[in-house]
Amino acid sequence: MSTVEVHKQITADEIAHTFEDEVPKGADLSGYAPEDWLALVIFWIMALSVFLQFFTRYVLNDSYAWTEEIATYCLIGVVFIGSAMCVRLSRHIQVDLLFRYLPHLPARALSTVIDLIRIAFFGYAIKLVWQFIQIIGDERMTTIKFQKGFVYYAVLLGFVLMFARSIQIAVENWRRGYSILERPGAFDGTEG
Repeated sequence: MSTVEVHKQITADEIAHTFEDEVPKGADLSGYAPEDWLALVIFWIMALSVFLQFFTRYVLNDSYAWTEEIATYCLIGVVFIGSAMCVRLSRHIQVDLLFRYLPHLPARALSTVIDLIRIAFFGYAIKLVWQFIQIIGDERMTTIKFQKGFVYYAVLLGFVLMFARSIQIAVENWRRGYSILERPGAFDGTEG
């Protein structure tokens, strides 16, 4: 068996015509949910705020103090609303080593318990954030004098979305008969 590579010679016209054969595909945005777009908008507000802070500090040598506060609060929104996206896609950290050694029924039962614990946790977090907003939501931000409640409502929205998505994922897992913990290869394309 020869290890020599054989290449067919083609002309420049043949190469140019290969680009004409393919029909350009449109962008597929169907995999994105509302929380993805909201996190993207908040991210760009944060990015613009950081850029404005950089520009005013290092180019104008007179920094706007409010840009740092806006960037910090936007980061909080990106984290909690973006976490809903991670729940929807089952992208949070998880340990599936135990599931490799468990028989199917105990693994299915443990996965269901984990789904229920996740739902309960997000439900309890909603309650705690709501109570926190009632206590501290009327306080003013340091530099721009808006209510801090705006930030905490973004956190609350993030937990509500995580709660809803965790219920959705649990229902899908129950209908499918397995979760990402039990069969990670079915979700990342490595399972045949």
